[in-house]
Amino acid sequence: MMYLFYSLLTLAALVAGSPYFLYQAIRHKKYFGSISQRLGSLPITFNVDGEESIWIHGVSVGEALTARALIADLRARYPRLRLFVSTTTIAGQQVAQKNLQVDGVFYFPFDWAFAIKRTMRIVRPRLFVMMETEIWPNLLRMCRQRGVKTIVINGRISSRSYPRYRLIRPLFRRVLNDVDRFCMQSETSAERLIDLGADPKRVTVTGSLKFDSVPLPAVVAHGKPRELVLRFFPLSAARVVIVAGSTMKLEEEAVLRAFARVKSIASGALLILAPRHAQRFDEVVALARDEGFVVVKRTGMAIDVEPRADVVVLDTFGELAQLYQLATVVFVGGSLANYGGHNILEPAVFGKPILFGPHMQNFKEIAEIFISNDAAVQVGSARELEEEMRRLVTDPVRRARLGAAARALVDATRGAPDKTLASGEALLPAVPGNVRPFRLVH
Repeated sequence: MMYLFYSLLTLAALVAGSPYFLYQAIRHKKYFGSISQRLGSLPITFNVDGEESIWIHGVSVGEALTARALIADLRARYPRLRLFVSTTTIAGQQVAQKNLQVDGVFYFPFDWAFAIKRTMRIVRPRLFVMMETEIWPNLLRMCRQRGVKTIVINGRISSRSYPRYRLIRPLFRRVLNDVDRFCMQSETSAERLIDLGADPKRVTVTGSLKFDSVPLPAVVAHGKPRELVLRFFPLSAARVVIVAGSTMKLEEEAVLRAFARVKSIASGALLILAPRHAQRFDEVVALARDEGFVVVKRTGMAIDVEPRADVVVLDTFGELAQLYQLATVVFVGGSLANYGGHNILEPAVFGKPILFGPHMQNFKEIAEIFISNDAAVQVGSARELEEEMRRLVTDPVRRARLGAAARALVDATRGAPDKTLASGEALLPAVPGNVRPFRLVH
């Protein structure tokens, strides 16, 4: 009865939200191309030989990129199983296809029994891997019924979601019983999960995979960077570069004001502004122009020519992580406005001084580690962002100290993949063999 009620509730939510989805489909050309996969219809060619697999699910860009920390080892440990990745968002789909060496990428089905059955008939999972506490009751129940092992990796229970989960603890406990293993990022998240009803014997603290998933600095080959995106930014060494990554609505105005302060002391400064969502690219271009800046989109730039614009709006996905290495100062968005924050590890791996706002609920543990180790600066307002950005631009010693602490922290906190894979092998023993080449299907 609980599962029937849940299915009816999700159907009602979809129907209620259908005007919005229809608008997004027409206005921004979303969803139309993915609806068949979301209803469980994958082409037979997706897994033409019906081979068994490991199915990894991550909602969007962050989860897809985090999965990189495990892909190579999974392929080595389970060479006879195919690796498939599903995402919920379009951006996550694009990033997974571009960055993950797996056998197939597809859209996650609606959590309805008929859609899940259709998907599982093609994917044929032996192990279902959920990134960051993605709990889907019908899918987990069906995995249990079919003998498919299930594991949550890089799991967390945020301070925001914890009280909501507690309101439905009796129901939540029943769903958690269908998960075979939980690999949590921190002791706090593990304790919260156990309080919500998870069996303590199934809960392990493995640390955050995000520390191991960040890309290393791009290698230079024959005098040119191997990462193609860097060839669009052949910048002079003296040029001040501000990179504002994953920004959200209301944050770009603050970043542009702060950049104006920077321009007053470094006239040739460049701002690389990367909105989180594609539908806002044109809006952000207009905002920057309204502030009097010369603006260009990344897709409108010439290769091997230094940009003469004041602001570059990054209207691509999958390139931001490498662009952080160009920065004099980094601001990581989703944190000044209350969106929960975004990944600060990508700039940290390049040893860059990092600024972020007060709202880091989604990365609470990581943010606290960085602040306590003097490896980043947290600002409380748009005005503080202006002041701190200006100070860092004019203080190379402080920039170097912050950047070095950030990189050292990343290096010292790696190791989560080995612990996570060990938990996975307890559910599905590794079978050594030759690693076969992958072929991406979507």
